[in-house]
Formats: sequence, structure tokens, C-alpha cells
Amino acid sequence: MNQRKAIYFALFAVLLWSTVATAFKVALQYLTPLELLTVAAVTSVIFFAMVLTVNKSWVETMAIGRRRSGFYALQGLINPAAYYWVLFAAYDQLPAQQAQAINYTWAITMSLLAVPFLGHTLSRKDLLAMVLAYAGVFLIATGGQWDLTQTNWSGIGLAVLSTLLWATYWLLNTKNQDPPIPALFWCFVWGILWLALVNGLSSLLGAEPNNAFTLTWPGLVAGVYVGLFEMGVTFVLWLTAMRLATKTAQISTLIFLSPFISLVLIYVVLDEMIQITTFVGLLLICIGLYQQRDN
Repeated sequence: MNQRKAIYFALFAVLLWSTVATAFKVALQYLTPLELLTVAAVTSVIFFAMVLTVNKSWVETMAIGRRRSGFYALQGLINPAAYYWVLFAAYDQLPAQQAQAINYTWAITMSLLAVPFLGHTLSRKDLLAMVLAYAGVFLIATGGQWDLTQTNWSGIGLAVLSTLLWATYWLLNTKNQDPPIPALFWCFVWGILWLALVNGLSSLLGAEPNNAFTLTWPGLVAGVYVGLFEMGVTFVLWLTAMRLATKTAQISTLIFLSPFISLVLIYVVLDEMIQITTFVGLLLICIGLYQQRDN
């Protein structure tokens, strides 16, 4: 019974995650990447605060915040501040199908970074997984064309950089024993403080004098949606699924549905013509991820 419940929670999480690439592009029609991140991060903090209130975890959460303020200040700088700002900037420059496919390589990037960070070694399966995944990235980035001048290397670079930031965030968390909801709450609180500093400096320096932070209803709704279903609710659903699961491998495999469902939504909602090279490249990435998972 618990396994069945776990599958339901995991499927719901996967379906929600499948919508976020489309939601990013819709939101970026009304907001800059920094504005979208600010709205989404504030939404996430409010959501996590509500969860902590329901769970009656405020005493523990405040103790963690006092004890580990330096750690969470660094974590909040990486995620959400730097990671999502870079990711949204990538989505702002690239078609959704390209940005979301490249973003799925973060697990491969984490294995690569674990060599200098944690002293891990790479097996032949790890190397094969990386070759497959990054061959997929190259195919998606170039669209199978040999004329590389037609590729938006700035956007591709941002998408790849986002995987480095996300992998770094998780590597720094490998030995973190704090409960996940309080940990995320403090990451996002510190993230908002970093974002407030960035917004304040931008205003003080007049970096964007004709682009003041203004919200329209469509932009606000889109930003709140991203905050809830990319950063908040979906994480709690997935965490619940993993706790209920008696066979975690069966649950974790479901995540491979997400990028392909996402492509359908990108085509239907955004009217992006899905390139065959995107599909093939994404398939290579997923095969690489599965190869690594099976290692």
C-alpha cells in the first residue's frame, strides 16, 4: 500500500516538474530573470514557512538557523540566488526544449565534480555516461548542423553553468544532516537576502534605469507558479514519495518521464516545433543518466 501511495506522490511530482520549462518561458514574457527569481523565491519561503508551521518545527528551524548561519548563507548564494538566476537567463536566451534538456545533465556534472570535491574516481560506466550525455548536449546545442556560428553559445554556456551550480549545491549538501524543509527554508531566506542586495545595488548604480521592478498580474501569477511547483510543493511531494517507498529505484526511475512530457507541453503550449535532434539528444542524455544510475 505504501509503495502505491509513493508512486502516486512521485507521479504527481513528475507531472508538476514537467510543466516548469513551459512556465519559465511564459513567466519570462512578463518578467526579467531576476524579477522572476525574486517572486518565485519569496513564494517558496512563504510555502516552506507554512509547512514548518503545520509540522510545528519552528523551534528546531530557528536553532538550525542560528547554529549554521554561515553554511546557509553560502548555500543560499548558490541556490536559489546564483543557480536560478543563471537558469532563467538561459531560458531567456534559448528555446525551452534546449534549456530543459541540457539542465537534465546536472547529475552527470555532479559525478564529474565529485572527483576534485570528494576524491571519487570515475569508472568506465561513468565515463560512458558522460560521453553519451554530453554528446546529447552537443547535438541539442547545434541542432545537428556543422555551422557552429548559428548556435547560441551564450545561452548554451548559461545552461551548462546552471548544471555546475546545481551540482555544486548538492555536493556541499552531501554531509548535511539537517532536516530538508528547515534546510530549504534557510537556503531561500538567505537567497532572498542576496537577491535584495543585488536588486538594491542595481537600483543604486542605475544599472537598469528604464527597467524598474514592476509586476503585472500575469507576471505575478507565473512567478508564484514557478515558486510553488518548481521550488516548493513538488519537492515536498517527491520527499514524501521517497519516504513512503519500499522500492526507491522504482520511484526514481519515474523522473525519466519528466523531460519527454515537458517536450509535449512545450510543443502544445509554447508552439515550439520540437527538433528531431532535441529528441535524440535528450534520449542520449537519459540513457547516460540511467547508465550512471545503474552503476
